Amino acid sequence: MALIELYHVVADFYPVDPDWSTAIVEGMVVDLSATGFVAGATGAAAERAIGLAADTLASTPPTAAAHPHTPYSAAVTINAAGSTQWTQNRVSDAFNETLASGQMTVYHSGGKFASTEYEVLTGAVPITYAVGNPLYVSANSRLTNVASTSAQVIGTVVVAPSAYPSGVPGTAVTGSTSLGTYIQFKLEI
Repeated sequence: MALIELYHVVADFYPVDPDWSTAIVEGMVVDLSATGFVAGATGAAAERAIGLAADTLASTPPTAAAHPHTPYSAAVTINAAGSTQWTQNRVSDAFNETLASGQMTVYHSGGKFASTEYEVLTGAVPITYAVGNPLYVSANSRLTNVASTSAQVIGTVVVAPSAYPSGVPGTAVTGSTSLGTYIQFKLEI
């Protein structure tokens, strides 16, 4: 789970390209391609991001390096050889949550979210986030406080990246049990 919806104003739907080739993970910033399909935003000068992806469009399971697993996912043994595959919301759709409808849910017009889809490095330099920082879209469709060529502000940091509590009563007394490191922000697109 890469996105936690704390509050949202509008959950809209846009078509996905049936011949897509680039994965979009929930929590990434998206725009519309020239053909009207949802695509990952890149922060290009002429681009205008439309919102946050609320579904995942991928052909392979999330990996620890690219998209950290959460307590809501599990490594499931899929054959007698012991091969495993990571699950997410709808494992039956083979990690493509848009498969049944051909559309992706996109949040826009405000809200407060927590996401793991934010940049941690600019080159080899770590990025530090602070409350009140404006957020932009990176070339990788993730949140960043480094202005892109479009300079479109898409949000404001309300809680710097930190452990997100598990919500399990009695287990996270001092924050020892966490869903992972999330940045919390107010959506402004």
